[in-house]
Amino acid sequence: MAKVLLYYAHPGHKYSRANAALAEAAQAVAGSTGDLSFVDLYARYPRHNIKVDAEQDNLRAHDVILFQFPMFWYSTPSIIKEWQDLVLEHGFAYGAGGTALKGKRMMLAITTSGPEEAYSPQGYQNHTLRTFLSPLQQTAHLCNMRFLAPYVLYGALKSSLSEGIRPHAEGYRKLLHALIEDRLDEAAAEQAETLHHDTLPLIEKA
Repeated sequence: MAKVLLYYAHPGHKYSRANAALAEAAQAVAGSTGDLSFVDLYARYPRHNIKVDAEQDNLRAHDVILFQFPMFWYSTPSIIKEWQDLVLEHGFAYGAGGTALKGKRMMLAITTSGPEEAYSPQGYQNHTLRTFLSPLQQTAHLCNMRFLAPYVLYGALKSSLSEGIRPHAEGYRKLLHALIEDRLDEAAAEQAETLHHDTLPLIEKA
Protein backbone atom coordinates (compact mmCIF):
# COMPACT_ATOMS: atom_id res chain seq x y z
CA MET A 1 0.00 0.00 0.00
CA ALA A 2 1.19 3.50 -0.84
CA LYS A 3 0.46 6.75 0.95
CA VAL A 4 -0.85 9.39 -1.48
CA LEU A 5 -0.71 13.13 -0.76
CA LEU A 6 -3.06 15.10 -3.02
CA TYR A 7 -2.64 18.86 -3.25
CA TYR A 8 -5.65 20.58 -4.82
CA ALA A 9 -5.33 24.15 -6.08
CA HIS A 10 -8.16 26.07 -7.73
CA PRO A 11 -8.64 29.75 -6.83
CA GLY A 12 -12.11 29.70 -8.42
CA HIS A 13 -13.29 26.44 -6.90
CA LYS A 14 -16.86 27.66 -6.27
CA TYR A 15 -17.27 28.27 -10.02
CA SER A 16 -15.74 24.97 -11.07
CA ARG A 17 -17.55 21.96 -12.50
CA ALA A 18 -14.75 19.65 -13.61
CA ASN A 19 -12.24 20.22 -10.81
CA ALA A 20 -14.99 20.30 -8.23
CA ALA A 21 -16.16 16.87 -9.40
CA LEU A 22 -12.60 15.54 -9.28
CA ALA A 23 -12.05 17.00 -5.82
CA GLU A 24 -15.30 15.44 -4.61
CA ALA A 25 -14.20 12.05 -5.91
CA ALA A 26 -10.81 12.42 -4.24
CA GLN A 27 -12.36 13.45 -0.91
CA ALA A 28 -14.61 10.40 -1.06
CA VAL A 29 -11.53 8.20 -1.46
CA ALA A 30 -9.80 10.02 1.40
CA GLY A 31 -12.85 9.42 3.55
CA SER A 32 -12.79 5.69 2.86
CA THR A 33 -9.08 5.07 3.46
CA GLY A 34 -6.33 6.46 5.62
CA ASP A 35 -3.88 6.18 2.74
CA LEU A 36 -4.96 9.34 0.89
CA SER A 37 -4.46 12.81 2.35
CA PHE A 38 -6.42 15.57 0.57
CA VAL A 39 -5.13 19.15 0.96
CA ASP A 40 -6.93 22.16 -0.53
CA LEU A 41 -4.05 24.63 -0.71
CA TYR A 42 -6.19 27.75 -1.15
CA ALA A 43 -8.39 26.74 1.79
CA ARG A 44 -5.42 25.87 3.99
CA TYR A 45 -3.40 28.95 3.07
CA PRO A 46 -5.79 31.75 2.05
CA ARG A 47 -3.01 34.30 2.60
CA HIS A 48 -0.30 32.06 1.07
CA ASN A 49 1.39 31.81 4.48
CA ILE A 50 2.69 28.34 3.77
CA LYS A 51 4.07 26.44 6.77
CA VAL A 52 7.25 24.97 5.37
CA ASP A 53 8.15 22.58 8.20
CA ALA A 54 4.65 21.09 8.29
CA GLU A 55 4.59 20.63 4.53
CA GLN A 56 8.01 18.98 4.52
CA ASP A 57 6.89 16.59 7.24
CA ASN A 58 3.81 15.81 5.16
CA LEU A 59 5.97 15.01 2.15
CA ARG A 60 8.20 12.71 4.15
CA ALA A 61 5.15 10.73 5.30
CA HIS A 62 3.83 9.98 1.80
CA ASP A 63 4.97 8.00 -1.23
CA VAL A 64 3.05 9.67 -4.07
CA ILE A 65 2.66 13.45 -4.41
CA LEU A 66 -0.20 14.42 -6.71
CA PHE A 67 -1.08 17.98 -7.73
CA GLN A 68 -4.59 18.63 -9.07
CA PHE A 69 -5.23 21.96 -10.78
CA PRO A 70 -6.61 23.70 -13.87
CA MET A 71 -3.98 24.93 -16.32
CA PHE A 72 -3.55 28.71 -15.87
CA TRP A 73 -1.60 30.46 -18.61
CA TYR A 74 0.31 27.28 -19.45
CA SER A 75 1.33 26.68 -15.87
CA THR A 76 -0.02 26.07 -12.37
CA PRO A 77 -2.14 28.36 -10.21
CA SER A 78 0.13 30.71 -8.30
CA ILE A 79 -0.08 28.99 -4.93
CA ILE A 80 1.57 25.84 -6.28
CA LYS A 81 4.54 27.87 -7.49
CA GLU A 82 4.70 29.59 -4.08
CA TRP A 83 4.54 26.18 -2.39
CA GLN A 84 7.37 24.88 -4.58
CA ASP A 85 9.55 27.94 -3.98
CA LEU A 86 9.25 27.63 -0.21
CA VAL A 87 8.89 23.91 0.49
CA LEU A 88 11.32 22.34 -1.97
CA GLU A 89 14.38 23.76 -0.27
CA HIS A 90 18.01 23.05 -1.02
CA GLY A 91 19.17 20.44 1.43
CA PHE A 92 15.67 19.00 1.71
CA ALA A 93 14.48 18.26 -1.81
CA TYR A 94 17.70 18.63 -3.82
CA GLY A 95 21.36 19.51 -3.54
CA ALA A 96 23.77 18.44 -0.82
CA GLY A 97 21.87 16.25 1.62
CA GLY A 98 18.58 16.92 -0.16
CA THR A 99 17.30 13.36 -0.44
CA ALA A 100 13.96 13.57 1.41
CA LEU A 101 11.94 12.98 -1.77
CA LYS A 102 14.20 10.41 -3.41
CA GLY A 103 12.25 7.50 -4.87
CA LYS A 104 8.83 9.08 -4.37
CA ARG A 105 6.48 9.63 -7.30
CA MET A 106 5.01 12.87 -8.60
CA MET A 107 1.83 12.99 -10.66
CA LEU A 108 -0.50 15.70 -11.98
CA ALA A 109 -4.25 15.72 -12.49
CA ILE A 110 -5.08 18.68 -14.69
CA THR A 111 -7.85 20.20 -16.75
CA THR A 112 -7.48 22.41 -19.78
CA SER A 113 -9.98 24.73 -21.40
CA GLY A 114 -8.68 23.94 -24.90
CA PRO A 115 -9.43 20.70 -26.73
CA GLU A 116 -6.84 17.96 -27.12
CA GLU A 117 -6.13 18.81 -30.76
CA ALA A 118 -5.06 22.32 -29.72
CA TYR A 119 -2.03 20.89 -27.90
CA SER A 120 0.21 19.98 -30.81
CA PRO A 121 2.65 21.76 -33.15
CA GLN A 122 -0.25 22.00 -35.59
CA GLY A 123 -2.77 23.22 -33.03
CA TYR A 124 -3.35 26.78 -31.85
CA GLN A 125 -1.30 26.20 -28.67
CA ASN A 126 1.69 25.32 -30.90
CA HIS A 127 3.11 22.78 -28.46
CA THR A 128 2.14 19.53 -26.78
CA LEU A 129 0.74 19.65 -23.27
CA ARG A 130 3.80 17.83 -21.99
CA THR A 131 5.97 20.68 -23.31
CA PHE A 132 4.15 23.11 -21.03
CA LEU A 133 4.52 20.67 -18.13
CA SER A 134 8.26 20.17 -18.59
CA PRO A 135 9.22 22.50 -15.66
CA LEU A 136 7.21 20.28 -13.31
CA GLN A 137 8.72 17.14 -14.77
CA GLN A 138 12.21 18.58 -14.35
CA THR A 139 11.36 19.57 -10.77
CA ALA A 140 10.51 15.95 -10.08
CA HIS A 141 13.75 14.78 -11.66
CA LEU A 142 15.86 17.30 -9.73
CA CYS A 143 14.26 16.00 -6.53
CA ASN A 144 15.01 12.39 -7.58
CA MET A 145 11.32 11.59 -7.96
CA ARG A 146 9.67 9.54 -10.68
CA PHE A 147 7.30 11.57 -12.86
CA LEU A 148 4.16 9.73 -13.94
CA ALA A 149 2.08 10.81 -16.93
CA PRO A 150 -0.58 13.41 -16.09
CA TYR A 151 -4.26 12.51 -15.83
CA VAL A 152 -5.91 15.02 -18.16
CA LEU A 153 -9.36 16.29 -19.03
CA TYR A 154 -9.13 18.41 -22.16
CA GLY A 155 -11.84 20.91 -23.07
CA ALA A 156 -13.12 20.97 -19.51
CA LEU A 157 -15.16 24.17 -19.85
CA LYS A 158 -17.32 22.65 -22.60
CA SER A 159 -17.38 19.07 -21.30
CA SER A 160 -20.82 17.76 -20.43
CA LEU A 161 -21.39 16.35 -16.98
CA SER A 162 -22.68 13.02 -18.23
CA GLU A 163 -20.27 12.32 -21.09
CA GLY A 164 -17.14 14.14 -20.02
CA ILE A 165 -16.84 15.16 -16.38
CA ARG A 166 -18.51 12.30 -14.53
CA PRO A 167 -16.64 9.52 -16.40
CA HIS A 168 -13.39 11.42 -15.82
CA ALA A 169 -14.15 11.83 -12.10
CA GLU A 170 -14.95 8.12 -11.82
CA GLY A 171 -11.66 7.37 -13.58
CA TYR A 172 -9.91 9.63 -11.08
CA ARG A 173 -11.38 7.63 -8.22
CA LYS A 174 -10.08 4.42 -9.82
CA LEU A 175 -6.67 6.00 -10.42
CA LEU A 176 -6.32 7.00 -6.77
CA HIS A 177 -7.23 3.52 -5.59
CA ALA A 178 -4.77 2.02 -8.11
CA LEU A 179 -1.99 4.25 -6.77
CA ILE A 180 -2.78 3.36 -3.17
CA GLU A 181 -3.10 -0.37 -3.85
CA ASP A 182 -0.05 -0.57 -6.14
CA ARG A 183 -2.16 -1.67 -9.11
CA LEU A 184 -0.77 0.93 -11.51
CA ASP A 185 2.04 -0.12 -13.83
CA GLU A 186 4.24 2.85 -13.03
CA ALA A 187 6.82 2.02 -15.70
CA ALA A 188 4.04 2.24 -18.29
CA ALA A 189 2.72 5.40 -16.64
CA GLU A 190 6.15 7.01 -16.94
CA GLN A 191 6.25 6.25 -20.65
CA ALA A 192 2.73 7.42 -21.48
CA GLU A 193 2.17 10.92 -22.85
CA THR A 194 -1.03 11.50 -20.88
CA LEU A 195 -3.65 9.38 -19.11
CA HIS A 196 -7.43 9.48 -19.50
CA HIS A 197 -10.25 7.61 -17.83
CA ASP A 198 -10.59 5.28 -20.84
CA THR A 199 -6.85 4.47 -21.04
CA LEU A 200 -6.30 3.68 -17.36
CA PRO A 201 -7.20 -0.02 -17.76
CA LEU A 202 -4.33 -0.34 -20.23
CA ILE A 203 -1.72 0.39 -17.55
CA GLU A 204 -3.22 -1.42 -14.58
CA LYS A 205 -1.39 -4.51 -13.45
CA ALA A 206 -3.02 -7.83 -14.22
